[in-house]
Amino acid sequence: MIFAVKKINEELQLLPNITLGFRICDRYGGYHAKMEFFSSQNRFIPNYKCGSLNKLTSVVGTIDPGIFLVDILDTYKVPQLFFPKTILMPNNSPITGIIQLLLHFRWTWVGILVYGFGGRTFQHLIFSIFAVHRICIAFLEQFKPVYFTNYIASLKFILKTFHILVSSKAKAIIINDNDLANLRWLLYLPEMEMVSVKPKGKVWIMASQMSLASFFYQKSWDIQVLHGALSFSPYSNEIASFQHFLQTRNHFSAKEDGFLKEVWEHAFGCVFPNPSVNEEMEDVCTGKEKLESLPGTFFEMRMMCHSYSIYNAVYTVAHALHEVLVPLYNTLVRPHLEYFAFNNSVGNEISFDQNGKLITGLEIENWVTFPNQSFHRVKVGKLDPWAAADQMFIIHEETIPDSVCTESCLPGYFKKKQEEKPFCCYDCLPCPKEKMSSQKDMDYCSKCPENQHPNKKQDSCILKKVSFLSYEEPMGISLAILVFLFSLITILVLATFLKYHNTPIVKANNRNLTYVLLISLLLCFLCSLQFLVAPGNVICLLRQISFGIIFSVAVSCVLAKTIIVVLAFIATKPGSRMRNWVGRRLASSIVFSGFLVQAGICTVWLLTFPPFPDIDTNSETEEIILQCNEGSATMLYCVLGYMGFLAAASFTVAFLSRNLPSSFNEAKCLTFSMLIFCSVWVSFVPSYLSTKGKYMVAVEVFSILASSAGLLVCIYIPKCYTIILKPELNNKEQLIKKRY
Repeated sequence: MIFAVKKINEELQLLPNITLGFRICDRYGGYHAKMEFFSSQNRFIPNYKCGSLNKLTSVVGTIDPGIFLVDILDTYKVPQLFFPKTILMPNNSPITGIIQLLLHFRWTWVGILVYGFGGRTFQHLIFSIFAVHRICIAFLEQFKPVYFTNYIASLKFILKTFHILVSSKAKAIIINDNDLANLRWLLYLPEMEMVSVKPKGKVWIMASQMSLASFFYQKSWDIQVLHGALSFSPYSNEIASFQHFLQTRNHFSAKEDGFLKEVWEHAFGCVFPNPSVNEEMEDVCTGKEKLESLPGTFFEMRMMCHSYSIYNAVYTVAHALHEVLVPLYNTLVRPHLEYFAFNNSVGNEISFDQNGKLITGLEIENWVTFPNQSFHRVKVGKLDPWAAADQMFIIHEETIPDSVCTESCLPGYFKKKQEEKPFCCYDCLPCPKEKMSSQKDMDYCSKCPENQHPNKKQDSCILKKVSFLSYEEPMGISLAILVFLFSLITILVLATFLKYHNTPIVKANNRNLTYVLLISLLLCFLCSLQFLVAPGNVICLLRQISFGIIFSVAVSCVLAKTIIVVLAFIATKPGSRMRNWVGRRLASSIVFSGFLVQAGICTVWLLTFPPFPDIDTNSETEEIILQCNEGSATMLYCVLGYMGFLAAASFTVAFLSRNLPSSFNEAKCLTFSMLIFCSVWVSFVPSYLSTKGKYMVAVEVFSILASSAGLLVCIYIPKCYTIILKPELNNKEQLIKKRY
């Protein structure tokens, strides 16, 4: 302030014929100190200033959160230029800088050390602002000064705060204090051997316009633990003549500077002689000690951001006075403090918004400390309110620690909040099957597009393979081998029956039905090959239809054989009229009727809801299944239901006729074959419904082969055994011997 007033008084163009003066008031004086401004010198009589030509133009100072005196100064219409001591105060925009810094480095778990909690309003403000940006506060602890009158209690409180600090996972610690004296007490505990650990890996974020200036007894304390600290300060420039002013000024020749003596004694460890005491003293202060010899932790020669604010505040008053000229009145200065701009002595623009707030950006400084107690502030970034949105916050990144409650969840995982803890504390769980997360710290996993699936790490999507039940894959090859094997056996059986068509065992069981049944079984085996090729329009229309009709013919043949066996024995009884029904016409009618009904069902199916090619993207995670959509599940079950009706009727008639006498009575074989047939298709329904994709097709193919093979083996293998290996049993006598 002294330097700024001196510079202004030397600039004749700024305030011609006007000399600025100043009066420094202890800010802890409170209301009484402010009322002294409106009294005569050395007389406390408010509103009475007799014999004084000095006029109070404005008040420059800091806003103390505990002492708001704006109302007193407003009453007297005295303009005020205040700047906050901390940037975490309500309605103060620089807190944006800290928020941007925390978000940039993804520091979501931070601690706050504050001088005085500031009340419930302050705590609510901090927690609400941080929560909006998804930042959690690990702890909010209060600084308490060390009072030597209650030294033990003070150290106990600091020790408690120290343990909270070192035990927390928070690596980013925000310091909200007037100076670093209290923090330095906290960090000095290891040197006092009161604790065995040091708070390593912490990034100190200075939320105030503070310097390293501290108490005189802390001059020699180590500052290495503060290496890498970050601080925010308004834009400032070094004023070259300020250091020269400090070095050349006689600080004890000017009047009313008596308070400097005590500071001087503490700084240089000397004592000013007392004229009233006649005794020799050691380490006498001469007043010519060099300020530049003091360590930077105690006194910095350069103009700090706090000092720069005072310097600009004084120049603002001077420029406002210049605008209104002289004679000046207090009521005329106030309007001009809010709506004008000027360049200060180093070329920086000083301007205010409509609310009278200084328009400025913030600089981010990195503190670099050295073992000799010196340190240097390196500008590493800025918050520029005039820049574009993506250029507003800039910082030069270096290797920094994480400050999070939980380590980041890697891609392939998602966050699950931990119970009874802030939202920044969470567990990392793997993504569920068929889902993925491609970025860190995802709140949930997402599904891939239908034609893609998650990779093994579940951190990206890859294209699905197109698949269907093919004769080129192991399952399809196995089924195809079975098809050709059973088809070959069927052909051999048919050839055997054709060769021995005049033998009694072939004649006794209706040769024509035998041939039709064998051909139907052969077609049943071959129709299953339709399920082992890529589904297309023709294949989807034919495979279920052909399967249903061919199987209906086969089961109708079995039904006709069982009915004819029963009628044949009834017709042999004397006087029976059933002889007219036994013959080729009855067998043909039964087979044709079975075929006709199933063909009608299939025709309705084709005309209403025909099958069509489709794709299945859900059954398999890594594949797209080509399949035939049946169109109507009801029609499919009608086809199967009709087959089941024919099979049940055949089984019932065969079971009732199993004990009829004849060496060539095939009722027992028919009964057992239909038992296998019914068992296969009854188990087919739940198996078919419980599988998906190409395994549904495999279940159906296996059911076709198993039921067809059951009919072939149970009905015809015993007869082939007799025809080929036991020809002596293939005669007429064996046919009629059990009648008697």
